[in-house]
Amino acid sequence: MIRAVVFDVGECLVDETREYGTWADWLGVPRHTFHAMFGAVIAQGRDYRETFQEFRPGFDLYEEREKRAAAGQAETFGEEDLYPDVRPALARLRQDGVWLGIAGNQTVRAGRILRELFTDDVDLIGTSDDWGASKPDLEFFKRVAEAVPFAADEILYVGDRVDNDIRPAVVAGMRTALVHRGPWATIQWTSAEAQQLPTFRVEGLLELAHRIAAFNDSVH
Repeated sequence: MIRAVVFDVGECLVDETREYGTWADWLGVPRHTFHAMFGAVIAQGRDYRETFQEFRPGFDLYEEREKRAAAGQAETFGEEDLYPDVRPALARLRQDGVWLGIAGNQTVRAGRILRELFTDDVDLIGTSDDWGASKPDLEFFKRVAEAVPFAADEILYVGDRVDNDIRPAVVAGMRTALVHRGPWATIQWTSAEAQQLPTFRVEGLLELAHRIAAFNDSVH
């Protein structure tokens, strides 16, 4: 049975449109141009961080994050950046007695923001910076499994990327749900892996409660 649901952050819970728009501004690149290159890099199967290299060779994302913070332009997100189905989906799952967590490739700063946004909504908030392990490294999913009080195959990991979320979570023995939104899911949705690997494919998070209930009924 599925007893716990752990969510990725970017493009699962948080719409990153504003964040990447501010990166385009920081680089001095038109937002439309930045977003087009971002999509091209993803479609080519490259690391999204290579987008920055296309505009500024040698670009160091961590260094630039610090420069932005020092300039009073630190990356941030808030309630207005959450997808509209996030709050009702979490409430419904909580009502159904599901253990809930949030775990993604995020900075310490982002972890603090997540803890402020979801103080009473989830049982776990973990970030790659907290754990010293980043997706798709299996060590990240090992940390998730250690933090959740259920077996790996009782955990549903929800994400928007086949490569970073679904594939390694499956290898780690977890159930998975691929949510159809954001640039990665849009590009990867029709791939063989996207169609075959996930336990569920959903258009939005509100589908999860009934999909989990039906799954659990089927294994009784």
